[in-house]
Amino acid sequence: MQQEYNMTITELQKVQEIQQDLIAEVQRICNKCGIHFNMVGGTMLGAIRHKGYIPWDDDADIGFLRTEYEKFREACRTQLDHEKYYMQDLRDTEGYRWGYGKLRRKNTEFVRLGQEFMPYEQGISIDLMPFDNVPDNYILRRIHFLRCFLYRKLFWSEVGSRVEKNVAIRMLYKVIRLLPIKVVKKRYQRFIDKCQRKKTKLVRILTFPTPKGVYGYDRKWYLQLAKYPFGSMLLPGAEDYDGYLQIKYGDYMELPPPDKRKIHPISRLKLLEE
Repeated sequence: MQQEYNMTITELQKVQEIQQDLIAEVQRICNKCGIHFNMVGGTMLGAIRHKGYIPWDDDADIGFLRTEYEKFREACRTQLDHEKYYMQDLRDTEGYRWGYGKLRRKNTEFVRLGQEFMPYEQGISIDLMPFDNVPDNYILRRIHFLRCFLYRKLFWSEVGSRVEKNVAIRMLYKVIRLLPIKVVKKRYQRFIDKCQRKKTKLVRILTFPTPKGVYGYDRKWYLQLAKYPFGSMLLPGAEDYDGYLQIKYGDYMELPPPDKRKIHPISRLKLLEE
């Protein structure tokens, strides 16, 4: 594994500036095409607690209900400024193994530590999170939760087989990564399609973990929206931000201790040339 690159505060702020340009591009396309999106995760938390980025955060999260995500993915083919940006998705990017998309800035690098071998470009990015339906029935919901866990591990196995510190788990990843990725992706798409058959109370990102005891998030947090300052922008987020952030983070207005204010470890960083 390569050595970790330690970003300076100035570099982190420049990463955040580039990510804000990416968010602005999402907002431009969505406004033009009538696509609904909203801030989620740490981006929503930052908007409420800091009126912008969490100072030590190095990523941004934009959420879409599945139908809106597919509209955005399709719109990017013709509406995205391809001279500056590119979108990655499990179906469109060779070697990509995440169940959510990324919008990246060309002519930059933000290479995650331990993922240098991944066969796709790793520019500075924001996450594009599709939210799928979670069954209302409790037993079906538990089965759904297990399937989400298994798909997450299947996709992660390519990285986990190299970086997992526990030897037994690393060997398990080495075994499951032998499953043909084309088969995994085909079955995963069937899972997505099945989730879309019936509108339900809860939704979630299928391959992203939820807080302990949480099977999904209330659909209203992605439909009933308000605008909030995020730096120089006004961005949509859950009108009931308190309900959402309590489920997601607990006492969300309390700052974590300094040793918990972590960023993603990277091995390479390239910013835009000035």
